[in-house]
Order: sequence, then structure tokens, then C-alpha cells
Amino acid sequence: MNVKAYAVSKAEGEFEPFEFELGEIDATQVDIDVESCGICHSDLSMVDNEWRMTRFPLVPGHEVVGRVKAVGDHVSHLKVGDRVGLGWHSGYCMVCDQCMSGNHNLCGKAQPTIAGRHGGFADTVRAEAASVVKIPDGLDAAEAGPLMCGGIAMFNPMFQSNLKPTDSVAVVGIGGLGHLGLKFAKAWGCHVTAFTSESKVQEALDMGAHDTVNSRDPSAIKKAAGRFDLVLSTVNVPLDWNAILATLKPHGSLQLPGAVTQPLDVNVLPHMMFKNLSVGSSPVGPPVVIRKMLDFAARHNIAPVTEHFPMSKVNDAFERLRSGKARFRIVLDRD
Repeated sequence: MNVKAYAVSKAEGEFEPFEFELGEIDATQVDIDVESCGICHSDLSMVDNEWRMTRFPLVPGHEVVGRVKAVGDHVSHLKVGDRVGLGWHSGYCMVCDQCMSGNHNLCGKAQPTIAGRHGGFADTVRAEAASVVKIPDGLDAAEAGPLMCGGIAMFNPMFQSNLKPTDSVAVVGIGGLGHLGLKFAKAWGCHVTAFTSESKVQEALDMGAHDTVNSRDPSAIKKAAGRFDLVLSTVNVPLDWNAILATLKPHGSLQLPGAVTQPLDVNVLPHMMFKNLSVGSSPVGPPVVIRKMLDFAARHNIAPVTEHFPMSKVNDAFERLRSGKARFRIVLDRD
């Protein structure tokens, strides 16, 4: 099968039309006729080879929504014509302890959709069927793409921490990830606080925050001491992590869906030890939690705030992302 796509041939390069061949489909795989694909900051990191794991030419795109166009002989839970989503992972070993325990996202041999293979900036993308999930009828498929990575990145730590409706949640950074965190936590029934700049206060309140803390004012952060059961930090830059830890209640947790690449400056004393606090991070989520997240989003009418570009204008879309002006997720639609 000939696939038409958009690829970059070098770090920080421009996208150009690119074609490649897919061989015969394996028994456990599906081919997806791509309708749209969100752009995640991880795509930008891969394009720029920030993580030193990119292989060129690179076809990014791991927030895919489309229709199943072909299924392998052993695939039983999907059929041709189903509308489906594909996220960061396109396959798992399916035999390790993590896979057998339902923690596929922690599989040591999990295959990223855009590392060593071609992703969704294309007319077709292939993946192992286990990593592909149906899009619920209650979701607007045109807006669902960013949920497949950005959405699950925020939902999974809430789900894994056994978050209760009586809990208080803070979201640090109200951007492409953070605005989804506000929406999920509000629908969960929690009291939600946004750590954001003064310019985004009204936006944060409109998207579900009950109140805000000025993230650029150390005194405001200090006044929030002991308020939260869970803090979700979406930023990828160093913060005063000890000040953030001080805002947690006993047994509280700081989770880092944002990919911070620098070491954390965290003191065990006084807060972590005396309040039994934890700091953690996790890669997206397993298929079962992705399905639960999509059902939750459909039930509560949760959708990302998006801007749309035709896929042929992918360079314009990436320029918008690099500028920091995107509000809040960008989606490429097949021309």
C-alpha cells in the first residue's frame, strides 16, 4: 500500500510531502484511514530531536482519529468502518507482567507511534489493534484527537491516584494540557484551582476552575499551603518544586504530566517526610483507561479547545505552535 504523508528530513526541518510503502497487514494489526490528527508538543520535541530518539525522515502525529480500513485476521474487537483513535503507543509486547496486569503503557517494549515508525500526518496509519480504541458516539470525532494524548496524560494520574469527588485538585499551567485537567477535575466533582498568570484567570474560571492562584507570585503560592490532595503540573520548565509541595495536604501527591527534562530540586524535609507526600509521573495511559477517559469525556461533554488547519498547511500549524499562541490544541484535518 502506498501512503501519502508529510515528513521532516532533519531536526527542526520543514515538512514536505512524503510517500512510503506499507507491506501486508499482520494478523494483529489494523490500518486507519486518517480523518484528523492533533499536534502535541511531543510532536514538536520529536521534530526538533530534543529527546535524541528521532529517526528521520519523521512522519509525526499520535493523536489520530479515523476509520478502520483494514483489519488483520486475528482482530475481533474492531471492524472496517469503525471510527477509532490512536495515541502515543501503537503496540505492546502483550506478554510481560505490565501488559498482563493491564498496565500496557508501562510495557518495556511498548512501541511509540512516532518513534521508529510513521505516524498520523498521513492518509493511513497502521497499529497493533490492542492500542486502537473506538471513539464513543457521544464525542465529536473532529475534536477528539487531542484526547488521545493530551487528554489521557491528564486523566491517567487522576484515575491512578483514586481521586475522590471530595478532593481538592490544583492544575499548574493552563495550556494545551492544563485546560483539559481543569475540565476533567471539575467533572470529577473536585474543588479545582488553577495556577496561572493573571491574564488567564477568566479563561481558567470559564473552563472549570473554582479559583486561581497567581503562579508568578511566590506569596500567593505560599498562602495556598496545605490546600490540595493532588497537584498536576503541566509545565516543562523548572519551578520552585518545594513551594509546590508545601501546597499539598498530608498524603498528597505532585504528578508531572508535563515532560520536565531537568532534575527536580526536591527536599525530603520538611514536607515530603512529615506529610507523607509523593512525586510521580507516568506515560499517558493503557488502552483500558483511554477507553474510560473517552467515555467520561462523552458523558460530561468534555472536549479540548482547538484550532484547525488543513494537513497541507502543517508548516503553518507548527509555526503557530512554536509561537506559543495556540489556543489550546491544534488539529490537522485531512484535505
